[in-house]
Amino acid sequence: MKKPLSLIRKGAAVAVVATMALSGSVLGQGKAEIGKVKFDSLPSPTVDSGKSKSFKPKDWLEFEAGIKLPAFNQEQKDAGFVDQVVVKWSVALKNPDGRGFILITKDITHINIPIDEEVYTAVFLSPNTLKRVTGSDSAGKSSVDRVAVEVLVNGRTVAAESSKGKPDWVSSGSLSDQSRRFPLLNKYETPFKMLWWDRYAEIQEQR
Repeated sequence: MKKPLSLIRKGAAVAVVATMALSGSVLGQGKAEIGKVKFDSLPSPTVDSGKSKSFKPKDWLEFEAGIKLPAFNQEQKDAGFVDQVVVKWSVALKNPDGRGFILITKDITHINIPIDEEVYTAVFLSPNTLKRVTGSDSAGKSSVDRVAVEVLVNGRTVAAESSKGKPDWVSSGSLSDQSRRFPLLNKYETPFKMLWWDRYAEIQEQR
């Protein structure tokens, strides 16, 4: 006995939906990877303008991590890119007032992230901010307790990492956020903007 056409169509539709759901879940299971979270001092870059001036480059403090993203949906898989990624940076610094640590944070929106290819994200502390925090032109790395990186795609956390311990220390609420007083800067806000261009993920700028 043949099944009615309506039941055949209904069964086919259910099968299609089930296949799409399975496909979506498989793609959605991928997780981003975050490489080792590093921080290091970098001297201010010097640029030959044709006329030299006497000065001694001061140190910046750079925080850097590599990130690698899978495709989270079919559109991203077909394009080979994720349109937009938000990277949340959190840094615990020695309190310049001498009491424990303070928290400074920075959110960066990266765009056009290639699938399955490691690119880098970074934030910086300027020489003047470093001196204000540490009281010295040369101190920097020693003032850092730990650094955390969180990666979000479409508002969902897909990876998180910390240079020390688990990254959930950021949400403990035990540290005073002093980001306005001691701002972190993205790469485009520093003289390093044009350096090592292909190493870093592109940053969405305000227009």
